This record gives sequence, C-alpha cells and structure tokens, in this order.
Amino acid sequence: MTEDQTLSNVLAGVRAAVDRRGAQPVVLDVRRLSGVTDYYVIVSGSSDRRVQAIAEGVLEALGERGVRPLGVEGIAEGRWALVDYGDWVLHVFYEELRGYYDLEGLWFDAPRVELPADTPESSPAHPAVRAQS
Repeated sequence: MTEDQTLSNVLAGVRAAVDRRGAQPVVLDVRRLSGVTDYYVIVSGSSDRRVQAIAEGVLEALGERGVRPLGVEGIAEGRWALVDYGDWVLHVFYEELRGYYDLEGLWFDAPRVELPADTPESSPAHPAVRAQS
C-alpha cells in the first residue's frame, strides 16, 4: 500500500470515529520510531458502549473501502479497543483510561499528523472532554 493510501485510510478512520462521537482524535506518525506500524490513531469514548460503537464504526467504514484489519481486540469489553490495520493501529479508549495509559506521552517524540480543518477536536456532544485537554 502506498503512503498516500495509508494516510487516506487513517483519515477515513478518524472521520468514522468522530462520526460515532469519538473525542479528541490524535494521529501519531511513528514511522521513524517503530518497526511495527506507521501511525497510531488515538480517540476517546465517553462510555463502554461508545468505545464499542466507535471501533465498530471504523471497522464498517474501512470495510466499505475494502480494508480489513489484521486483528481486533477489546471491543467486547469496551474499555480499550485496538484495531490493527498493519500500517496503522486504532486505539479507542474509555476516557478515563486514555490518560492512565498515556500513549501520547509514551510516544511524545512522534510528530502529530495535522487533521483536516473539518475534523473537530472533540465531539460536539461532549464539550466537557474538550475542557480536559
């Protein structure tokens, strides 16, 4: 897959997550830091059910593009869902766990990918999440 295709899929995943009321999307470019993947997409959900809905929404949206994950973990529990697409990995955290695991801090030296201007920082339905950043 080309870099443009990968980034297009990453951004489609972010849009799908935000459409399902995912909050505070962040895309970390770990290409120079990790031999495992190129990008980490991190997003928060306000409840276990929201985490599940976000992860399932991304799976559905990428499936419509013909993109299938290599692996999926944690959706049933709804606390931390991980969807591995090979070139990029989606992490959907229950809000309280995102800070605890602090992947952004762990990968602090990874550049952040600028999201399109029409991608909200946080779901409008969850303004309190925005205030925590």
